[in-house]
Amino acid sequence: MVKIYALCVHLIYSGIVQRSREELKAIRETNPGLKPTLAIIQVLCSVIYPDFVSTQIGLNVMQICLPHQCREEEVIEEILRLNEDSRVHGIFLHLPQSFLSKSVRNAIKPQKDVDGVSDLNVGRVVLGDQRHGFASPVAGAVLEMLARHDAPLVGKMAVLLGLEGPLKVTLQFLLQNNGMMVQTRQWSSKHLSHFEVFTKMFVAAVVICQHVVRSSRRWIQEQQYQPWRLRPLKLQPLSPVPSDIEISRAQTPKPISQLAQEIGLLPEELEAYGNTKAKVHLSLLNRLQHQPNGKYVLVAGITPTPLGEGKSTVTIGLVQALSAHLKLNSFACLRQPSQGPTFGVKGGAAGGGYAQVIPMEEFNLHLTGDIHAITAANNLVAAAIDARILHEATQSDRALYSRLVPSVNGVRCFSPIQMARLQRLGINKSDPSDLTPEEIRAFVRLDLDPEKVTWQRVVDTNDRFLRKITVGQANTEKGHARQTQFDIAVASEIMAILALTDGLGDMRARLGRMVVGSSRNGQPITADDLGVTGALAVLMKDAIKPTLMQTLEGTPVFVHAGPFANIAHGNSSVLADKLALKLVGEEGYVVTEAGFGADIGMEKFFNIKCRTSGLTPDVVVLVATVRALKMHGGGPNVTAGVPLPKEYINERNIFFIFYLYGCSNLKKQIQITHLFGVPVIVALNVFKTDTQAEIDMVCRIAEASGASAAVQCHHWSRGGRGSVELAHAVKKVASQKNHFQFLYNLQDSIVEKIRTIAQKVYGADDIELSPEAQAKIDYYNQQGFSALPICMAKTHLSLSHMPEKKGVPTGFILPIRDIRASIGAGFIYPLVGTMSTMPGLPTRPCFYDIDLDPVTEEIKGLF
Repeated sequence: MVKIYALCVHLIYSGIVQRSREELKAIRETNPGLKPTLAIIQVLCSVIYPDFVSTQIGLNVMQICLPHQCREEEVIEEILRLNEDSRVHGIFLHLPQSFLSKSVRNAIKPQKDVDGVSDLNVGRVVLGDQRHGFASPVAGAVLEMLARHDAPLVGKMAVLLGLEGPLKVTLQFLLQNNGMMVQTRQWSSKHLSHFEVFTKMFVAAVVICQHVVRSSRRWIQEQQYQPWRLRPLKLQPLSPVPSDIEISRAQTPKPISQLAQEIGLLPEELEAYGNTKAKVHLSLLNRLQHQPNGKYVLVAGITPTPLGEGKSTVTIGLVQALSAHLKLNSFACLRQPSQGPTFGVKGGAAGGGYAQVIPMEEFNLHLTGDIHAITAANNLVAAAIDARILHEATQSDRALYSRLVPSVNGVRCFSPIQMARLQRLGINKSDPSDLTPEEIRAFVRLDLDPEKVTWQRVVDTNDRFLRKITVGQANTEKGHARQTQFDIAVASEIMAILALTDGLGDMRARLGRMVVGSSRNGQPITADDLGVTGALAVLMKDAIKPTLMQTLEGTPVFVHAGPFANIAHGNSSVLADKLALKLVGEEGYVVTEAGFGADIGMEKFFNIKCRTSGLTPDVVVLVATVRALKMHGGGPNVTAGVPLPKEYINERNIFFIFYLYGCSNLKKQIQITHLFGVPVIVALNVFKTDTQAEIDMVCRIAEASGASAAVQCHHWSRGGRGSVELAHAVKKVASQKNHFQFLYNLQDSIVEKIRTIAQKVYGADDIELSPEAQAKIDYYNQQGFSALPICMAKTHLSLSHMPEKKGVPTGFILPIRDIRASIGAGFIYPLVGTMSTMPGLPTRPCFYDIDLDPVTEEIKGLF
């Protein structure tokens, strides 16, 4: 009898092991990186059945051994930690009965409770729902063993002796569901043999492991595309539309942890900064690496007025329409605004009206400190440069060496970054005492030429008096003064690196490659040579994580990186786009914005960002306004901070000029988009002064010029509801196949790449290189930097280099005043005309209107 019983147990055991192996194999075919893990919490450590069985199925086992004297709170703390660990798919408590309190059992997440001891899992058994939870493995083992006896169970009496807790309840209901009558009794004698207890526990162990496999399958299914359970925030638009900050303050944002849960983020992937914003960890990319990307939408614009034409507002309104009204998973990816424009002329960049990111004051000011981190890192490099020039000029080789490689507790050794420099110099030695005098000199002397330092200090303020400065005038600097300048912080190469990197390792490598100047013999000097790379990576370790915020309607937004489009590449980060594309899933939408006109921000998006990321957009949304088209048609100058001239409001005064000439800029920007083989939708951002005749005419001309659709948008006054038509157009056009192509080949010469952009995008006849620019090109060619994309630094107010030339200028030569290289970021950037990398403040900056209520602490005047 015992042999037959043992054979039955062996068959059950082998069958479950085989089925679990096959199920795990099927899961791994589509998710090869998956490692289902069972965490076993026990007091003291010993080999137990699930540990033994799991190795036969192919599971990982994580044993947590607690001391015998541990308290209940310590057990719960360990359970809570494992609950939030996405690597763990099942938790099993191998603890004495005294530890298995209700609080301990219910601390386990039901989806990880493979022992079926939580009240929720027991309740699911009672309700007949085992699809979402787990029943007790011991109860499962009993049923498996009873099923091996071919005798019918219906009508039979089952007596449960000495059982209690979840096992008693679970087994009772499972037996009753199989038609048996069940009695429970207390008992004191040991009627069951040790062998019978052993076999049931052995089968229970394999059922636990089977539950881990099923738990991992459910976890995989949760990572796959599914509509978000997003709870939109209700909008009640007012007329007239209040100020941006009044609208923002009237809406109560949902807690950022709630938004994160709604869009499928795990708690350990979130790092909250208060209640309304949070950093998102890059580990999300590993978790969702097999998730197909969603549709990728780029918002660009026509050549704007100094007031801006509302690309950010269109981006936010479109995402509000897609998410809150069409119920499609959708993400906006925006740049972090610089405080220069916020306090200068243009104001903030959180959108406007009823299409905003909230809280807008947090968005527009410090956010999570990324720009401050960039400023600190950038200026650390600048300080290292001047300090190194001074120390090399005032010390001997031996003195420099003793300070660069000091003796600590009688031992001298090179740091890792110094070892990397030795290797670049071809010095294959690791003992500082082994270097020859010639090798010491090569190691300690960067010989950086003060006249050829290309690295500038930065500050996040529009400050024209920092465009040229002198440093080193104090007596302590011993006469080593030199002229230099400040750039605005978002023009820093470190900002460009943040926007283009794809991870910490890549960012550190890019930071190390940054060229800060050249030596007296013409060799490029890098941040690695200065020894500062590791410190820069430490300063930037949090800035690399995108910041999660929300729109007025409670839809998700990533805010990350903020390079200007006129003096940098003008796009939000590659990482934010990649994270968002995974989170929305294959039927979702990610909408990102390129700065200024399509000729600047969009061109750099395609030729720089897309080359780096490997991503290509499905559709371009080109933003236009009647106001800007009237300006391009010959209307009076538009000046920030000054009321619009009456000609822009009275249709009859300018309608025909607007019709004949103004839309030429719109047509040109559509043509520029078609150069890259991507379909374009024109989004007409409607203002209250626009007439229906003007709106209809622009849409008609846009479609006749090759736009796939032209849609009027009212998101500023209505929120997402005002952009539903645009959302439908995007959904339709994005599903069509496009024929994306780059504008130029990277192997083309630097001059030819610049000429291609000037002629095909700007409409120039040719380019003109200054002697300084030509010398730089020759130097970059010599150093092997020629195969990099081009990032033009040019005015955003005209297709040409002349801000006053509106519409579509022709017959001009594009002057290239200077050329610089951002080797870490990975591009060459020519300076066109009089373009400055440090903006200035106007006569009446925005800060005149900004104030703080000392009682309520409310901010006033931001827009």
